[in-house]
Amino acid sequence: MNLKSSPLPLITDRLVLRAFVPADFTAYAAYHTLPELYRYLYTAPLSVPEIQKKFDSIVGAPFENDGDAFRVAVISRNDDALVGDVSLKLASRDALQGEIGYIFNPQFSGKGYATEAVKTVMNVGFIEFGFHRIFARLDVDNKGSVGVVERLGLRREAHLIQNDRFNDVWGDEYVYAALASEWQDMCARTARS
Repeated sequence: MNLKSSPLPLITDRLVLRAFVPADFTAYAAYHTLPELYRYLYTAPLSVPEIQKKFDSIVGAPFENDGDAFRVAVISRNDDALVGDVSLKLASRDALQGEIGYIFNPQFSGKGYATEAVKTVMNVGFIEFGFHRIFARLDVDNKGSVGVVERLGLRREAHLIQNDRFNDVWGDEYVYAALASEWQDMCARTARS
């Protein structure tokens, strides 16, 4: 597993995925304060000082040990807007397991940016970093996020019943995953569809 080399920036047809820089904070805070995003994260939205602290911790954060995350700012090539962020968390270095996560500004939803960015980061996870398996944990009611992983061809491995609770409301969770040995075939299939 090679986590030392940084493949950034990553450029797709419509996006630039790069490291966060301090100038990204205002746009980052604009969507990270939205209650509708946090409903699926089982936590209350953060205050601006809490968001600043979180943001400062991700700029230049390491990606070497279990729990560390490779995080990218997702920038529209059309207008240089920060449209969201994708993270690949090192769930288990020994087992070569990564967890993909993403949060996008709803102002840019419905354009396929999340699918394009997540696919790009998963490619890096499998090809550059050498993960064996990458998984996503999603609230079953988060139809947009479920759509992203299903469009990419990830396999639903579990439906966890009432495994988390927020504001006295129980929530269910799906676990989707792909193995490195499957990923290239999945990408080829989704490219044809």
